[in-house]
Amino acid sequence: MKMRKFLFRALTVALLVAIGAVMMVIGRGHTMYFDNKKLEYNGETYDALRRINVSVNGEQVAKLSAKDRGMATFTGGSLTFDLEVIREKGAESEFYTYTLGVPYGQDGTVVNLIGLLEELPEEAWKSEFVPVATVEEDDEEIITDEFDLTGEGMGE
Repeated sequence: MKMRKFLFRALTVALLVAIGAVMMVIGRGHTMYFDNKKLEYNGETYDALRRINVSVNGEQVAKLSAKDRGMATFTGGSLTFDLEVIREKGAESEFYTYTLGVPYGQDGTVVNLIGLLEELPEEAWKSEFVPVATVEEDDEEIITDEFDLTGEGMGE
């Protein structure tokens, strides 16, 4: 009877650990940022396109003009998205579909769509999003010598 009880407890713990591992992979939220910005790679310059519309599951998540950035949030290890690309004024729309994975432990990924469309190597168009902390300067003057806190000059 003790062996059976132990076996059920061990299987329950193993099942909960397995569920936790699966949820860590598929249930984790990610953000993917899409750039329509000029890209320089191996001495070549790739200019931004006139307009790129990004859709996820049939819903438009970003409408990017040159120098714009959009984003999509999702759960899971990969994101499938559709692009409608207008390269220059008056040109016909081109349609593309991509599925990109997100490295485990990476919260945000920046995808330069120009490099992706030009079929450049992944290191040219994919990078980790690193937020830039802004430091606000305080113009308030701090006066420290208003009160004598050293005890000198007291009781004279």
